[in-house]
Amino acid sequence: MRAALLQMTSGIDPAANAACLVDAIARAKSGGAAMLFTPEMSGLIDRDRTRGAAHIVAEEADPVLAAMREAAARAGIWVALGSLAVDRGDGRYANRGFVVGADGAIRARYDKLHMFDVDLASGESWRESAAYAPGDGAVVVETPLGRLGLAICYDLRFPALFEALGRAKCDLIAIPAAFTVPTGAAHWHLLQRARAVEASAYVIAAAQTGKHEDGRETYGHSLVVDPWGDVMLDMGEGAGLAFAEIDPARIVEVRRQLPSLANRRAVSMVAATA
Repeated sequence: MRAALLQMTSGIDPAANAACLVDAIARAKSGGAAMLFTPEMSGLIDRDRTRGAAHIVAEEADPVLAAMREAAARAGIWVALGSLAVDRGDGRYANRGFVVGADGAIRARYDKLHMFDVDLASGESWRESAAYAPGDGAVVVETPLGRLGLAICYDLRFPALFEALGRAKCDLIAIPAAFTVPTGAAHWHLLQRARAVEASAYVIAAAQTGKHEDGRETYGHSLVVDPWGDVMLDMGEGAGLAFAEIDPARIVEVRRQLPSLANRRAVSMVAATA
């Protein structure tokens, strides 16, 4: 079974981003993929929150989501839309991922759990929680590639989410991202490989890359990692589309060889004894 990954440089115009996504759907289908994976914030990247607010609407009114659903149905392909900024109607946004079926129906939604509130040594400062509300829990959905667990970007750093997805026996986990360059260079490959090993599952991480219209720069290096932790695909820094083969037998083989999911025990703290 074949997966397609889109590595893109989303900008401040949702219509232009939607055109890129729709084109990728057609190319993924013609390349034999059963499912396309796109990055975090595929529809809009704009650190100017006043300017960007004009384009952030409720899910049912989002033109990028509508275009993706229509294109998926036209091509007959599943899409894991990494995330869109969605107006929740309560004064805050959600960083929301979607899984869209080959009929254009929304099969799953996931709101990013962990907010990226950091001050980096490079001088970059990010306060995602100033505008976005966190989600409520883990999400798993059945797809043509297998049981898919959903995460988004900064979630990568929180093992409890991936322990839950491992307990759910996910076959693969989508981790779309818009990683900064300093944190990406330090931790991107390391953490993606660790999450694949922990869950004994494929990790598919479609990423934003390059210099964006709003002035930020993202790391790229969209990855596919197999359940043993081997990197099957690394897209480097260029925007584009790539493919990887997902082999269900590999999941069975790894879980038989290293049955960490079956051997896992709950851990509680106990007092030290002399």
